[in-house]
Amino acid sequence: MLPSVRHVYLLSDATGETVEKVARAALTQFKDIDVRLHRVGSIRNQDDILRALDEVSGAPGIIFYTLVNSELAQFVKDQAEIRQLEAVDLITPLLYKLAEFLEMRPQKLPGLQYEMNSDYYRRMEAVDFTVKQDDGQEPRNLHKADIVLVGVSRSSKTPLSMYLAHKGYKVANVPIIQGIEPPPELEQVEPERVVGLMIDAQRLVEIRCARLRTLRQSPRGNYADYQQVEDELAYCRRYYRAHPAWLVINVTNKSVEESAAEILSRLHGEIRHD
Repeated sequence: MLPSVRHVYLLSDATGETVEKVARAALTQFKDIDVRLHRVGSIRNQDDILRALDEVSGAPGIIFYTLVNSELAQFVKDQAEIRQLEAVDLITPLLYKLAEFLEMRPQKLPGLQYEMNSDYYRRMEAVDFTVKQDDGQEPRNLHKADIVLVGVSRSSKTPLSMYLAHKGYKVANVPIIQGIEPPPELEQVEPERVVGLMIDAQRLVEIRCARLRTLRQSPRGNYADYQQVEDELAYCRRYYRAHPAWLVINVTNKSVEESAAEILSRLHGEIRHD
């Protein structure tokens, strides 16, 4: 009989995140199976490998490994065969093929993809800025934003902001609320940095109802009322028409990635990083 729990061992010379992501992506194709993942990272020498394989021998399963050092990768292969364990090298064949294609030798330094560089710090700074500017907070800093998103509640301002922030853009978002004037600082932002978001009324009602259900609140109030939503969007359109230099995009039925791509393609060349 097959064991009720299947063990998958993930060996890496770095954090092990890469091999785990690959394994999890493959495992999504197999349903109703109890699989236990064991991640072993920071493998640097043969002793580390032997300790990891001892663990595998205690509860046998399949091994996936990503070791850029070819000698250590071969050592895993040899030791797995001696112990009659199944081991799959996920990176060495790829490195060889890329070396042939690029006509150069790989550096074989573990963890290079996680190297902290200026781009990494810029993205982290952008994320920190964007979190602090969410939903109209700290309007005094609007002039520092690469992009300012405006729109009614639940028009995807926050997820769009965070997605763009992880691409390195400092993003602020400001809610447009009928009857409440936006912060005066918004008028001082360069128009080419401001993006107005529009959405279909029925779709917005559905999103707001789903939000209220998540919060265990009744969807019968004005927040998800169709006529109220129509009035909010009409007010929003009038506000956008008063600012003709702003870019306005419709996010109805668009993924965050699609909306972000449209924004960046339309604003490309207008946004500069310090």
